[in-house]
Formats: sequence, C-alpha cells, structure tokens
Amino acid sequence: MSERDDIYTRPHESVADFEFNSAVARVFPDMIKRSVPGYAETVAMSGIIAARYAQPGTNLYDLGCSLGAVTLAMRHALKNSDCRIIGIDNSQSMLERAGHYLALDDEGPEVDLVCADICDYPIENASVTALNFVLQFIEPEKRLSLLSRIAEATCDGGALILSEKIAFSDSEQSIQDTLHHDFKRANGYSDLEIAQKRSAIENVLIPETEEVHRDRLKAAGFSQVIRWYQCFNFVSYLAVK
Repeated sequence: MSERDDIYTRPHESVADFEFNSAVARVFPDMIKRSVPGYAETVAMSGIIAARYAQPGTNLYDLGCSLGAVTLAMRHALKNSDCRIIGIDNSQSMLERAGHYLALDDEGPEVDLVCADICDYPIENASVTALNFVLQFIEPEKRLSLLSRIAEATCDGGALILSEKIAFSDSEQSIQDTLHHDFKRANGYSDLEIAQKRSAIENVLIPETEEVHRDRLKAAGFSQVIRWYQCFNFVSYLAVK
C-alpha cells in the first residue's frame, strides 16, 4: 500500500538530484497524485486510447512504466485481446511494486515487466506505445532517437501516447508555474516541500515547448500529432503513424 509522500517534509542541508529509488517507490502513488494535475485522467484515457489503436497479435509498450498504472489501464481495456503488454523501467524498486499490483490483477492480456533502459531496449511489432511523463527525464539529445525507434517499430495506424510537463514562453511560464504550485499547496504540500522538490528535479527533468514536441514527433515518423489533454503545464499528445 502507498504511503504519504514525506520525502521533502524536513529541511535538507543539500538536496540530491531526484531519482526513482526505493524511497520514491514507497510513496509514488501519493506523490504523483498530489504533484501532477490530471494524472488519473491521463492514465484512464491511456487505456481507452490503447483499446482504439491496438491491433491483433501486436505488442503494447509502457515505457518507463513505474508502478504499472498505464500497464494496468491497457490490460483492463483489452481484456479479450491477443495482444501482449510489455512494461519497461530502469528502477528495480518500481518494478517490484508494479509486479505486486499486477499479481493482484490477473485478467486480460499477458504482461511482461522488464528492468532495462528504454533507450536501449528493442521495440518491435508495436501498435501502441505509452511514454507517460518519461521523455522529460531522458537527455534531450537522446529523445529523437528513441521516438524514431518507436515510430519505426509501430504498425501503420498504430499510435504513441506521450504525456509530458512542457515549457512555455516566459510570460505564460510564470502563470503556469504559479498555478501548478497552487495545485500542490491545495494538495497538502508545504512551500518547503515544493522548493526542495523543485531543487531536486530541476536538473533531471528538462521540459520542452509544444512546438519542439510536435516537430520532433513528425521528424521521428508520426504523421499526425494531436494534443488531447492539458491541465496547467502537463500535456498529453496522441501521435499516429
């Protein structure tokens, strides 16, 4: 069971860079619910979108699957499918908990959980791939290569679900940041927690503008890019091949 996120409750003399370790895995459901506006809707709709674009006998990938929320949403939406779902994450702590959740839910297609770097893992015969708030943690120079590999492995008519925290022009950025901080305060985070989490994450989460995302998805090989959801500075795109 998830515990309340208390990682940044007390002052830290030096705030280390954020990582998806066992401490984060322990509180992750609470952390993301109170930090990412619209997260539950994004996960639920990922299952619905997967059901629309999944093709018989293909693979569905949840890249950077963390605790398997999108993996489970896909599984629930494809109960009678012969597709295979593959969840990949480079955090063993996350995957151990994901495995526990999956063991409690055994209806639907076969699911494989793999501990690996998604930038290196082979992707093949894909009809749907999800990158749910993951690309932002990958070095910017590696992002096009990953998306190109996904597009190349995607069947015609298949899709990528890409959810990200995005950047804006300076004037809009200030407003979006303020609203996001208000959201976190309303969900019980103190100003100290918000400040320390920001310090921990600012060097590892590198957001980009919508224009950059759209142009790169087209360059990778997707023919159509649709923004289907946005709440403050959190956005989800559907890219169709």
